Amino acid sequence: MFKKFLLLILVIIALPFIVALFVDKSYSVTTEVIIDKPVAEVFDYVRYLKNQDNYSVWAQMDPDMQKSYRGIDGMTGFTASWSSGKEEVGVGEQEIVRIDEGKRIDYELRFYKPFESTDFAYIETEAISARQTRVTWGFGGHLDYPMNLMILFIDFEGMIAKDLNQGLVQLKAVVEAQK
Repeated sequence: MFKKFLLLILVIIALPFIVALFVDKSYSVTTEVIIDKPVAEVFDYVRYLKNQDNYSVWAQMDPDMQKSYRGIDGMTGFTASWSSGKEEVGVGEQEIVRIDEGKRIDYELRFYKPFESTDFAYIETEAISARQTRVTWGFGGHLDYPMNLMILFIDFEGMIAKDLNQGLVQLKAVVEAQK
């Protein structure tokens, strides 16, 4: 009887680790909005990482967060760092790693606290007409084994999509208000 009980306990302990072997380790989210401005104007606004303070939900979570910058904003290599006492904001940095002029900006996000992770994001702009631009904001993340098991229980994609959508709504309002 005792051996069966021990075996049951071992199975219960091992089961999540076994399941995690078969759970995807990556997730990605894309959202989009149509902005009633020409693509050149929209791209010229989103290319500057500091402008994310005006529309990114994450940049607005802690008005007291410490920020620092390295490089020339709007250029490859520019890095914006943040540090906050709020756990949902934490400590990290975002770097512009690639710019396809007028079309796309790729970012690498390096989170240090409350957890370490390196993820990617991008913003794409596409002319719908001479006066309208489709903006797509994408984010991709990765959870190492066995933490990837959390993907089954936490809707990372839904939470991130909500924040990205809210950010794009704010971006649309900010850019369309410019003269």
